[in-house]
Amino acid sequence: MRNSAIRALGLVVLVAFTLTGCASIQDDPKTAIGGLGGAAVGGLIGAAAGGGATGIAAGVLGGALLGGVIGNFMDQRDRQLEAQAAHHAFETVPSGTAVPWTNPDSGHSGTVTPTRTYQAASGVYCREYQQTALINGKEEHAYGKACRQPDGSWKVND
Repeated sequence: MRNSAIRALGLVVLVAFTLTGCASIQDDPKTAIGGLGGAAVGGLIGAAAGGGATGIAAGVLGGALLGGVIGNFMDQRDRQLEAQAAHHAFETVPSGTAVPWTNPDSGHSGTVTPTRTYQAASGVYCREYQQTALINGKEEHAYGKACRQPDGSWKVND
């Protein structure tokens, strides 16, 4: 690679780090790491294809976008699995029964356990619940309540 191509690659990688840095690694590690990994691979493919600075830049930016989408998809899958478990817990299981969820792709897992069912003053039925999640080896606990909406769905209330 020529010096100008190396400088262009360095500049584009710096821009990619800056752009993906907007999504904090701590707040959304899968999206940020996916974006950075995709940027690196895209830049290498652009360089190997002999596309010069323009090809490298396109590879880095395209790789960053694709990697970020993949990383974000995995977070969405975790949330989707947890939401399915919560719906099942609110809808069908007796209080005290844990409903587990597991994402085999990420290794993340958790449970949703309804702890009390009651009718609110407004007449809607609500369920208090306890939630656990094991994310990257760290267990987190949360408590909340969800109330049935007129359309039959459940709305989680803070």
